Amino acid sequence: MLRARFPDVGRVDSDRLIIDDGDIITVGGVMAWTDLALKLVDRFLGPTIMLETARHLLVDPPGREQSYYSTFSPRLTHGDAAVLKVQHWLQATEARDVSLPTLAGQAGLEERTFLRRFQKATGFTSTDYCQRLRVGKAQELLQFSSRPIERIAWEVGYGDPSAFRKVFLRIVGLSPREFRQRFQA
Repeated sequence: MLRARFPDVGRVDSDRLIIDDGDIITVGGVMAWTDLALKLVDRFLGPTIMLETARHLLVDPPGREQSYYSTFSPRLTHGDAAVLKVQHWLQATEARDVSLPTLAGQAGLEERTFLRRFQKATGFTSTDYCQRLRVGKAQELLQFSSRPIERIAWEVGYGDPSAFRKVFLRIVGLSPREFRQRFQA
């Protein structure tokens, strides 16, 4: 949203909670003021005082990332009807069958054309897009159920729990277990 409203902004990194550009420090999120305060304490008083301050305030020390809190919101306003049809289909089927022939068939396009148009429209490869949909569903299940992680991995389409953990860690920045411990309702 920031990039859309202010296209001249040089650097937008939506996965990072704090961006320190020397004289200017920005944070993402209304409650990130605590992270900003701890960053300033660290800068002016050092890491020992910063950690003591964090413990005293009962807040996590810096090191959290925006990706822990963000959910995948796919871009649907790109104007490519064939890609939009596939996006809706993937959402409805929870990205179960993500083979290239199936996706291209849903779009009514040749495979190479589909891959090119999908990436142009969404900003993601079809594989990365599907992984993000699955991880989003897994985040919901980890937060609001007590099912074992292996079962959740299977439910969102991963036959191999270790592959699921690697993808989850890459996208969220936490392992599924760490995510559950931090965010379970």
